[in-house]
Amino acid sequence: MNFSKKNLNLVNVNSLFSGKKLVLLAFVIIFTSMSSCSDDDAVEIQKTGLTQQEEDDLKFSREEEKLARDVYLFSYDKYGEVVFNSIAGSEQQHMDQVLVLLNTYQLIDPASAERGVFSNQVLQTLYNDLTTQSDISLLEAYKVGAIIEDLDINDLDDLESRTTNADLLNIYSKLKCGSRNHLRSYIELLVSNGFNYVPQYISLDKFTAIINGTNEQCGR
Repeated sequence: MNFSKKNLNLVNVNSLFSGKKLVLLAFVIIFTSMSSCSDDDAVEIQKTGLTQQEEDDLKFSREEEKLARDVYLFSYDKYGEVVFNSIAGSEQQHMDQVLVLLNTYQLIDPASAERGVFSNQVLQTLYNDLTTQSDISLLEAYKVGAIIEDLDINDLDDLESRTTNADLLNIYSKLKCGSRNHLRSYIELLVSNGFNYVPQYISLDKFTAIINGTNEQCGR
């Protein structure tokens, strides 16, 4: 009887020990699974170093600079005014600068090589509307130039507000500097033609400060 009791106690202990091992094994599996997911997430974060919003904004910026370039090339083809070709060249430089960042962060370039074609449908519609307006007259083409730069400055303010990334802030600052110079050029042309442009996107105070300022050196 004593021998059987000892055996019974031994079985109970072994069963308890086995149960503990199973619990421990289950914990290890769960922990390993969680750790594995965390590692995957970390790899994804390291892959670009950007949030989804920052990636989307950078791609948008690339196409918005293309919008400006393509509309100005349309106006240059229509009227032959040097200002459109000159600023279109500047917009191409802006596109190139954004592309450098897209490549740095290994992001797909959304910009089509075809003029007037956009991945972003809001920008596609805007291009269609602005070229239609520009086609009306030279004065309307100057107005379109002011509208684009007005919008660009406003959008860049928004993009800056959604990031703390130094690379992005640096490029947005340069693009906005260029847009301020371009806005001054178009407003000067509009004023010389007797038209008073009222800002549609940025505040009147900001617009006035820009127009009263002098051309800036925006860097590369």
